Amino acid sequence: MNIDAETVRQQRNFTDLQKKNTLLTKEGVLVNSFIKNKINLNDTYDSLVISQNTELPRRIYDRISPDDKKKNILPVAAATVGVMGAFAGITAYVRHNAKILTAIKPGERIADFTRNLAINDEARQAVVRMVISPNKQTLLAGAGVLALTAMAFMGKTFSEGFRDVWIKKREADIQKNLQEKLISIETQSFGGKIQIIRSMLSAKAKEFGSYLEDEAILPNFGKYHKNISFGRDKNERITQQGHDNTGYIALGAGVVCAIAGLGFLSLKNLTKSKSHFEELAQQITNKIEEVINNKNINKEEAKKVLGSLFQKVSASKEGIEKAVSQTDWTPAERSEFAAATLKKIKAPSIKASDALGGSGVVKPSFYSHVDDYRAFCYNWLLNTENRQFKQMFFGITGLSALGYGGKLTTEAIKDVEVKKMNAATEIDLQNRLISTELRNFKAKKDAVVEPLTNEFYRQAANGKPKTELKIIADNILFEIKNGPPFVYS
Repeated sequence: MNIDAETVRQQRNFTDLQKKNTLLTKEGVLVNSFIKNKINLNDTYDSLVISQNTELPRRIYDRISPDDKKKNILPVAAATVGVMGAFAGITAYVRHNAKILTAIKPGERIADFTRNLAINDEARQAVVRMVISPNKQTLLAGAGVLALTAMAFMGKTFSEGFRDVWIKKREADIQKNLQEKLISIETQSFGGKIQIIRSMLSAKAKEFGSYLEDEAILPNFGKYHKNISFGRDKNERITQQGHDNTGYIALGAGVVCAIAGLGFLSLKNLTKSKSHFEELAQQITNKIEEVINNKNINKEEAKKVLGSLFQKVSASKEGIEKAVSQTDWTPAERSEFAAATLKKIKAPSIKASDALGGSGVVKPSFYSHVDDYRAFCYNWLLNTENRQFKQMFFGITGLSALGYGGKLTTEAIKDVEVKKMNAATEIDLQNRLISTELRNFKAKKDAVVEPLTNEFYRQAANGKPKTELKIIADNILFEIKNGPPFVYS
């Protein structure tokens, strides 16, 4: 009962109660029209316009192979085995990594690091302070931050609830206006379908009446199936273009040329990059010579600069020893510098700064990096005598509240306007779909009626009396009026 476009449109825009009432109405129409008031004509072929040789649809004999069910379970089995195989692979990786670790010397292993806990939420920071350093100030400031957090949460919840209620009320108004405007569109669609039925009844009644009253020449009864328009007007021009592969061939050739050109460009860029790297290495080498020949720089500063430059070019042991041999350092200093620099170059990792990575001890460390309006409340409560902290708290908190309120209001207005535009778009779409819907309805009516008309003239050609042909014609007209696709008010 819900296959025609008008019903689909109604079901999409109706409320649940309207959908229920509409379905009940249609069920009543079906029962009254086709069950209670149906005339029993099963005893005659003419009453039901039954053809002598009508085959079943070809697809009715299709069967699904039982093997398909086995194939459907194969992906599940493969996925299960695959997950367990992946887990086994991970455990093998852990075992292999442990084996490799035992073979690496302690000095060549990646340095261990401290696990830092970043406390970036002000409420959590306040709780940590209360636990680590409980005193009058931290307890007061922590309680104030938690109270402010609760107030902000309740205010946010109320504001969002108020926004949802306001949007729902506006949506109800928009839906009512949409329903009002759809009345005219649905009336045009429904009236058009009724007019199509009346037009078909009139045309077929004249056609059958002319034949029954006057022995007209029988038409070619195969034409009805062939000329069913399926919703297209006979004057509508449809152009059929052949498949031209020239564009696809040109596109493919262009893509191949682009790939070859970009590949050549990539190789050229890599070649040029190599020369640039060599030029950069030469610049660093010149800088090393400049530092070594500079007599005004002190020894410690020179070691620091040279060590950094040697690491940039990943200098070899021979290169370092050759460069430092030109300095006036003692042999012990040269040997110590070369060994220390070479160790840094070969080291797989370096220790992070204590300010970022901690001391390196394998114990958790805490730090706080907060960008939160509640942090200004915490600072003010720690030192209530400082007026600047107070001004910062009210200024930042007020700005945050105004920003959130403005964002909430703007989004609510945007949502309502979008719903209005969507309703207007729906009206425009449904208005443009009327002609499509009517052509669709007419095509389906033709698909039902024309084979019956074909059967009428076939039996007339076989010599059936006009009294019996009249029964067939009456039932064809009845099928036009009451047959599918159905129309309901």
